[in-house]
Amino acid sequence: MLTIYGRRNSSNVQLVMWAVHELGLTHERLDYGFGHASPQAPEFLAMNPMGKVPVLRDGAVVMFEAAAILRYLGAAYGDDRFYPADPRRRGPLDTWAEWGKNTFTEVVLRLFYHLVRQRPEQRDPAYYQTAIEALVPLAGILNARLQDRAHIGGDDFTFADIACGHILHRYFTLDWPRPDMPALAAYYERLQARPAYREHAMVNYEALRGTF
Repeated sequence: MLTIYGRRNSSNVQLVMWAVHELGLTHERLDYGFGHASPQAPEFLAMNPMGKVPVLRDGAVVMFEAAAILRYLGAAYGDDRFYPADPRRRGPLDTWAEWGKNTFTEVVLRLFYHLVRQRPEQRDPAYYQTAIEALVPLAGILNARLQDRAHIGGDDFTFADIACGHILHRYFTLDWPRPDMPALAAYYERLQARPAYREHAMVNYEALRGTF
């Protein structure tokens, strides 16, 4: 059985939990992080010296870093559509997975930090404007990618959709002047039709408001 360490309202934990659910894996999740057990505790640092969630334990395998965990789950438990064995098929998906997790998500989280995590009196209008200016063209790239396909890689739902799509609940529910991008909005609607997405990605984040 898999054990995932991390709080439910962490976007990185949401990515891992969404994948675990899509793959139908037996698991348990233990709360660590803000408001729960400390990731600075010795037993947690023994698994992840960075002291951050999530951590995955799968028997003797212990991993941290959400994107690495996603690839491991795909390779260990996914079928050839979710995580292709052929590197020539997987490579383009991995490109979008890396972009989604490291580029797009990072900028969405800048906006999230400003609008949710920071108290109103601490917010910097210049930071907010810079985050919007960085995010809009990235969202445009994703919108263009989805113009003629149901998922990031085409017809099939893959690990790249989890890497790119896990953060879209925050993208679409934050209060900001979001531009009209029909293909991206339609993709978000398709993701919401997936039970695993609704359960693990569409998580209320109000407990995080004003915590910095």
